[in-house]
Formats: sequence, C-alpha cells, structure tokens
Amino acid sequence: MKAKYINPYTDFGFKKIFGEEASKPLLIDFLNALLPEQHKITDLTFKNTEQLGLTDLDRKAIYDIYCENDKGEKFIVELQKAKQNYFKERTVYYSTFPIREQAEKGNWNYNLKAVYCIGILDFTFDDHDSSPNQNDVVHSIKLKNQHNKVFYEKLHFIYLEMPNFAKQEYELQTRLDKWLYFIKHLEDFQQIPTIFNDEIFKEAFNKAELANLGQTELDKYESSLKVYRDLKGVIDTAFDEGKLEGKLEIARKLLKSPLSDEEIASYTGLTVEQIRLLKADK
Repeated sequence: MKAKYINPYTDFGFKKIFGEEASKPLLIDFLNALLPEQHKITDLTFKNTEQLGLTDLDRKAIYDIYCENDKGEKFIVELQKAKQNYFKERTVYYSTFPIREQAEKGNWNYNLKAVYCIGILDFTFDDHDSSPNQNDVVHSIKLKNQHNKVFYEKLHFIYLEMPNFAKQEYELQTRLDKWLYFIKHLEDFQQIPTIFNDEIFKEAFNKAELANLGQTELDKYESSLKVYRDLKGVIDTAFDEGKLEGKLEIARKLLKSPLSDEEIASYTGLTVEQIRLLKADK
C-alpha cells in the first residue's frame, strides 16, 4: 500500500515536522510532553544548527534541530537513524557547544543556562547496566555524585529508544505516549486515528501528508528516504562494532550513497582520512 504520510525517521521528514518555523508549535508541544512540568516552554527560537569549535583543530558539530527558549535555555534535538560507534560520546561532545557559546567577554560569573540534549533513536542501546528495565523507552540522564544526588541540574540528556515503544492506540495515556505513537507509526497511517483529535496533531498530519508537498519537496523527500533505507539496511545487517574490517565494509557500501565523507565517518567510527582513502581505492 502506498504511503500517505512521510517517514519521520528521514532527515527531510523529521525537519519538516519539527524543524521549520511553521512547525514551532509542534516542537514546543513535543518538548513539553517530554520535559517535567517546571521546565514548560512557552516560546522557542531556532538557532544555527551548524556549530564551529573555538580553534581550527576543533571539529564541527551539525545538529538536526537547535533552538532556545524564552529563558535562554538551549535544546538540541537529534534523530539517530542507526547505531554507530561512540554515539553517547557524540551527544556529550555536542552539548559542549551550547555551553561554550554562553561565555561572555570581560568579567563573567559563569552562570550558565540549562542545556538539553534529546536523542530520538531508531535502535536500542547495547548496554543496560544502569537500567533495571531493558525495555525502557525514555532514558533521562543527569550528572550525579557517588550518593546518587544530582550534582549539576543544568545539563540533561534524554534518549528515546523508539523500538522499545510497544503501546497500542488504546493504551495511550499521556501526551508523550501520543507523540511517540505518532512518530513510530506515521508512515503506516492511511487516515488520522481518532485519538489525534486536537489542532496540534491535525497540523502535524497536515505537514506530513505527501499530497501537500510540492514536486521539489517530494524529490528531496525521496532522496532522503533512499538514504534512510540504504543506511538502515547496511548498518543493521553489517555493523560490527569491534572489528575494523566490519567498519570498512560498511563504509564501502555507504560510499555508494549521497552521504558525505564526514557523515560516513560518523556512522562507522572511521576517520575522514580513512574514508577518503577507501574512496580513492575504488
């Protein structure tokens, strides 16, 4: 059956639903469903998703969505389509950019605004040593001391393991449940389920409907969908975290996709130089 709605796990689909200026009410609603009540967002400003380090030696970070609320708190929202090496390290690294950009010239008291790094994962973590329930969907992480007391309250990492979300429509209770159900099953819907009966979700379905896209957007979506399917197919079947040859094999296959050298390096854990050598050896 032909899809009626876009796949939200594609770069195009995710940014169409949450990353455009007109999508701001949707993103605010989603974040408010995810965050505690005391952190409720009333307004957001989209910021440049490309961040550069302080020196030429620093690597560049490119976020899916980067925004700031009316209190100056920063939000990075990342869609991660496939498992990759050092994913946790990558999100920690990303968090350093919105922290460092708050530095002020001259006398400054180091009073920082909160930073939230949110990852929507189309895979599950390999290790669950810190979790009593391996089927958790939401992982909320803060910096704590040896007594399990929060040491610093302004740095939050929230990961959503989408494969673990197994609720059916009749089981949905919270606003977050509805958003997770929407994201996970959007591409399969042929009509809007009755549970999505408010204006926010009606707008989300309207933005996601393929019939509402112009030809240029449809072409971009088809290209994004192909990358998503190729990437998932290659990494899900060939990912071998501990072996160099496994990484090289993945890289060779991804060289046939529109992904950049930097993106292939990120997904495989190889260096950009290694990717370029592979390309030259083809």
